Amino acid sequence: MTPNSIGLIELSSIAAGYQVTDAMLKAAAVDLVLSRSICSGKYMVMVKGEVGAVEAAVSSGIKAGTFSVIDSFVIPNLHESVFTAIAGTTKVDTLEALGIVESFSVASLIEGADAAAKAANVELIEIRLAMALGGKAFVTLTGDVAAVQSAVDAGAQMVAQKGMLVNRVVIPHPRPELLTEMI
Repeated sequence: MTPNSIGLIELSSIAAGYQVTDAMLKAAAVDLVLSRSICSGKYMVMVKGEVGAVEAAVSSGIKAGTFSVIDSFVIPNLHESVFTAIAGTTKVDTLEALGIVESFSVASLIEGADAAAKAANVELIEIRLAMALGGKAFVTLTGDVAAVQSAVDAGAQMVAQKGMLVNRVVIPHPRPELLTEMI
């Protein structure tokens, strides 16, 4: 079967990040997507694989980093556009409406981006994860105004459930210059 699940643990300690990464990789047959320090002295670890393996890895990682865990998740059946948006490789020629969801945590933002992509017919443009952002994260997306509003509402609701929502914005007819700011 194809790996269809991702798990992430966001930590307040870089040292604990290494410990958690090791524990996650030893706990189950998962692939390491990323393991790195992020702004504000935090650390994040993301793995992918079958749902059960990712759940086991995240559970083991949370136990290993008990006092340093800021946030975590397991997302089964991740929307296919999330990895492209994280990599920043989505090509957008024109913006219809522009939506932005901003979060205080990487984990809650990725969950919000997945919820947004699943809620409406939108295109995720980019997911920025805490680098040069003071530990915050945001997603940008485009589509028609109604779809963008639905997607932003769904993404913001997911982030707000964890108390991590900074802001959300829908711009109905953005100036084309905004697209160059996202490249």
